[in-house]
Amino acid sequence: MNYINGGICAAKGFTASGIHCGIRKNKTKKDLALIVSEVRANAAAVYTTNLVKGAPLVVTKRNLSDGMAQAVICNSGIANTCNENGEQIALEMCNLVNRHTGIDSGDVIVASTGIIGQPLNIEPIANAMPQLTEKLSDNSKDAAHAIMTTDTVLKEVAVSFDIGGKKCRMGGIAKGSGMINPNMATMLVFITSDVNISTEMLQKALSADIPDTFNMISVDGDTSTNDMVTILANGMAGNDEISSEGEEFDIFRNALNHITSYLCRMIAKDGEGASKLLECIVSGAADAETARKAAKSVICSNLFKAAMFGADANWGRVLCAIGYSGALVDIDKIDISFKSVVGEILVCKNGKGVEFSEEYAKEILLRDEIQIIIDLKSGDAKATAWGCDLTYDYVKINGDYRT
Repeated sequence: MNYINGGICAAKGFTASGIHCGIRKNKTKKDLALIVSEVRANAAAVYTTNLVKGAPLVVTKRNLSDGMAQAVICNSGIANTCNENGEQIALEMCNLVNRHTGIDSGDVIVASTGIIGQPLNIEPIANAMPQLTEKLSDNSKDAAHAIMTTDTVLKEVAVSFDIGGKKCRMGGIAKGSGMINPNMATMLVFITSDVNISTEMLQKALSADIPDTFNMISVDGDTSTNDMVTILANGMAGNDEISSEGEEFDIFRNALNHITSYLCRMIAKDGEGASKLLECIVSGAADAETARKAAKSVICSNLFKAAMFGADANWGRVLCAIGYSGALVDIDKIDISFKSVVGEILVCKNGKGVEFSEEYAKEILLRDEIQIIIDLKSGDAKATAWGCDLTYDYVKINGDYRT
């Protein structure tokens, strides 16, 4: 497994573009993206569990009912959620792709991200379609920029790997910085691959990956209305179709996990106003669900997130978060350590405090990537969750998000 350049255009047969069409007032910010496969691709997706769902999700779910897609169109700036004509606008975006590329409108994944409840005008999108399609090439970065809202960094990754003697590739882009506490999917994530894999196995791989990756991120505890993860696999690598579990399916799942885990870290580190990535690693759990609950509870704790912002080794907040997580653990067995590039320090042993250097702990916690290492000492299961610290800037960003 090798990390490579190219993002969503690394896989054979995929092109992309991203431009400013006029949805966003700032003309320097791209706000419309298009991803196209040379051929129809098997497709899979997962969606937000929020009962309030953006119109694009409704249309996308309907379009993917046959397990196939060939293009993705996404705008940023306006979420197209809670609008009376939302589905009509989302359908028209699919129709625009059809008119300008020839791709069937039913083979289009449509997505929107931005302000909820604000009408989305189709006119700037329609006017921009000639330019958007003309710019289709290996423009993964342009597409990644075009789906960003409050993100401060571009999020893309790609890997190469071999299946059945064939060189295969997979790449992804994501947007996500705030309103992030996924329960099924997260933010907007688009993944492409040239692997030949059936729709059934593609969905199986994605659904199995989500609980340990995107469902283990939290920035602020809010589950968005437009969260979606999609993957297209067009088969152009030329491997024999993966239609059942086995070694080749495991290789594909491993590649997918490399993509999703990488994007998880990027999303968490770029949390709104964040200055630090928090990675909570729980081991020694009785089962996977216990490990997940404990890890997620820690990185969701506002008190703990605030402590990390202040580089305060307040391990009691970690233990407290585990205690109310709903995970069945033996508190008297838990060990807690903090770790960064500076080093590692044990702060809690068997559920009790131990003597440690506050000065050294602070030095560890002043870094921009912190690991919270928890050993429950009750089994072999483990899980990792990703989050960020809670800073003054988070309130500032969200206090004037619309204005």
